[in-house]
Amino acid sequence: MLQLNYKKFGSGNQHLIILHGFLGSLDNFQTIAKALEEQFTIYLIDARNHGKSPHTNSMSYELMANDIIDFCQQHQITKTSIIGHSMGGKTAAYLALIQPALIHQLFMVDIAPVKYKGDHQIILDAMQHLQLGQYHQRKDIEVELHQQIKSNAIVQLVLKNLKRDSTGFEWKCNLPILVKDYEIIMDFPTINAVDTSSEVYFIKGALSDYITVDNWNACLQYFPNAQLIEIANARHWVHAENFTDFVATILSLAK
Repeated sequence: MLQLNYKKFGSGNQHLIILHGFLGSLDNFQTIAKALEEQFTIYLIDARNHGKSPHTNSMSYELMANDIIDFCQQHQITKTSIIGHSMGGKTAAYLALIQPALIHQLFMVDIAPVKYKGDHQIILDAMQHLQLGQYHQRKDIEVELHQQIKSNAIVQLVLKNLKRDSTGFEWKCNLPILVKDYEIIMDFPTINAVDTSSEVYFIKGALSDYITVDNWNACLQYFPNAQLIEIANARHWVHAENFTDFVATILSLAK
């Protein structure tokens, strides 16, 4: 049983677990947690092979969902709402399908339970290309990343995976395993299950194409009572790009 790294916020009557996306960490949601802490008792969790959580030799939604089941057992959580962004949303979806009794409300942030082509390969290639031992300044790594990654927001996301000790820089994430199991993360497990008991919301960035007319049917296949909510002026990182409307949406739906 893994001991996942986490941070706890608030002391509300309702439990809320927040799961980050691929190459992210719990740090991505600390501002959100602070905005919601009066309503909930919140657990921000680093997924396996991410942030400060343990490194393992494999990644899958089956494994990550069971990590959260174990986490809930460790913390005496018998019912919880979950906000899951991207990879974290798929983890939450699989969890709801195998153990719906654990889920109160599920907020799927800009992701559907389907296979995606994926657009992280250039990011993974850039990270692998870097010989971190050659660098003494974080700024030099940032400049090198910009040579291959044009989006400054993505470069900053990658840089959050850096840590430094007395010997130099290294990745917090388990990069070799993320590369090895990338196709698994882009996919979604085949499962013959339907969740009609959880209250499920898919929160889409209005400028994002992660949830489409085509894959919405897959969402309804697994969660036939799900509702789709669109957040204006936001792409895939909905919670960061329209923080105000995202928080207001969660608070308006929370029961």
